[in-house]
Amino acid sequence: MAGPYRDRGVQLDVVTFTGRDGLAAELEAAGATVLSVPGGSVPKVALELRGLVRSRRPDLVHTTLFDADLAGRIGGRLGGAPVVSSLVNVAYGPEQRANPALTPWKLEVARVADRSTARLVRRFHALSTHVATVMGPRLGIRPDHIDVVPRGRDAARLGAPGPERRASVRRELGVDDTTPLVVAAARHEYQKGLDVLIRAWPSIRAEMPTARLLIGGRQGNESALLERLIDEQGPDGGRERRADGGIELIGPRDDVPDLLCAADAFVVPSRWEGLGSILVEAMALGAPVVATSVGPIPDLAGSWARLVPADDPSALADAVVATTGQPAAEAARRARVAAQQFEEGYTLDAVADAMVAFYERALA
Repeated sequence: MAGPYRDRGVQLDVVTFTGRDGLAAELEAAGATVLSVPGGSVPKVALELRGLVRSRRPDLVHTTLFDADLAGRIGGRLGGAPVVSSLVNVAYGPEQRANPALTPWKLEVARVADRSTARLVRRFHALSTHVATVMGPRLGIRPDHIDVVPRGRDAARLGAPGPERRASVRRELGVDDTTPLVVAAARHEYQKGLDVLIRAWPSIRAEMPTARLLIGGRQGNESALLERLIDEQGPDGGRERRADGGIELIGPRDDVPDLLCAADAFVVPSRWEGLGSILVEAMALGAPVVATSVGPIPDLAGSWARLVPADDPSALADAVVATTGQPAAEAARRARVAAQQFEEGYTLDAVADAMVAFYERALA
């Protein structure tokens, strides 16, 4: 995203709290200046940011994600710069309270801190109308102080789908062309619903006995549960028979666009989403998608993906089987609809134009 900002006359400084050497090199190559402040408590980081803002004198400070929001809002205002923040997900609601990794009192403390520092923000950017509608009341933000701009993707960087790419990726994955391949890619967290997909797998396997399920993504609070559920997939429920279940956790990936091109069904079984950014990539590539009908996903993917209720393994299994076995003409139709939608509103140029307009409104 840094390159399109540069092309539109925006000088972009990116401040990190933790070392991300690969990301820093990529941002710098695109024309951004990458700066780093020591991590630590929110007050400590806020003071570091105050000094940085005073020395760099930016026109705006833009914060994203909880810790950066708290520290950036305080540090930006103390440094004398107006602050804007991005709302990228829904939080503090019943879906999050159902998360076994969160305790209600911690969730409420976080909401109070978020809501209190939100008063320091001049304008908010939301990834979807759903996020704006839900988070505005929860954080006490007036609707006319929120601009909705989705995430975009660079079509050239994603590449083009096609038979050769599909065959090449599947060879690398060790999957032949006749094997039904189901793929998911998400971090191992309750929000992402990967446990629901694994619970649906026996029903999918009953219809497609040779099918394989590859799950990419970094480990998280649900990793142990996912491992246990996978171990139970074998005929004797033991680890030595795990391969019989046809499921493999393939870890963090930097080739998700390739996985999208190789999959017969790409599954997004989330319990909630702010946008579902991976669906923007799937949209651009015309991938065959099964997703849950939560939050903004019906608006984003309802015309080209198969949607099912969240937390419903049976409905998910039926949709995966239907998608994997859909006629070529139907798959092509859905791919065309998706690609057209991407071109109309989710390219990097379209999103960059909208974000620059957002910054101009904040400065005005």
